[in-house]
Amino acid sequence: MKCCFHPEYQAAVRSGFPMSKHTLLKDRLLADGVISPGDLFEPEPIALEDAQLVHDPGYLSKLQSGGLSVAEQRRIGLPWSEALWRRAQLTCGGTLLAARHARLDGVAGNLAGGAHHAFPDHGEGFCLLNDVAIAIRKLCQENAVARAVIIDLDVHQGNGTAVIFANEPQIFTFSMHAERNYPSVKMRSTLDVPLREGTGDAEYLEALNTHLPMVLDRAGADIAFYLAGVDVAQGDRFGKLALTEDGIRRRDRLVASAVRQRRTPLVLLLAGGYASTPARTAELHAHVFREALAQERNGL
Repeated sequence: MKCCFHPEYQAAVRSGFPMSKHTLLKDRLLADGVISPGDLFEPEPIALEDAQLVHDPGYLSKLQSGGLSVAEQRRIGLPWSEALWRRAQLTCGGTLLAARHARLDGVAGNLAGGAHHAFPDHGEGFCLLNDVAIAIRKLCQENAVARAVIIDLDVHQGNGTAVIFANEPQIFTFSMHAERNYPSVKMRSTLDVPLREGTGDAEYLEALNTHLPMVLDRAGADIAFYLAGVDVAQGDRFGKLALTEDGIRRRDRLVASAVRQRRTPLVLLLAGGYASTPARTAELHAHVFREALAQERNGL
């Protein structure tokens, strides 16, 4: 399975975001044989003109120059730095490159990505650039795809993505998230499934089983982007759901199976995860790659 990774995904930024999870995940996947060194590809930073397919020039200019105000940085939750800006560009390049590999191979991943709180004119919630939206707009510009589906199973609603594609019915945005959690004001996705606080494995998987087949059938997509956030885990610092590790594995298996049964190329992205340690977070993130690889080996 081809995966995109860059050492600079782990930007040296003092924040509540576990930057080291990217390298730890890469090392875990290599150690387990899920990927080999030859499966890893380093992305280039996204071109400015491609970022402009989604983001306002004024906002991008602030990101380039370090011109974000204190309030804007506080909204993002990360202090601006050259390293952070480069990380955002590399992450977007990784998601686009992973999408290209998925179209060729059926499934591919970015060992970062899923910045679904980034809006056209501002960032928030640890998100500067909306990598998924940029990748989709670029692929559509190239006529590589006409329809896409975003399966967002991070514990937080994909509010930025919902706004970006609000008037594009060919892009299906599906967000299943904790109802009483950030963001306090939700946007409207094509389909939102809010879950009560403390939802565990059985209720969560039943909801996903109910909605996902309909989502995929309605979307009729040429490509699927899966934001496999692990902040749905019980005890997550920023989550309010209660999935066990087995529940997360079963969730990822369900998504990979449903998408690949329809022969839709699948792009795997990390999104959020804030377990007790970065190593624990990386271990939870590893499951989606294990499950997707298992589906491919089973001939789906």
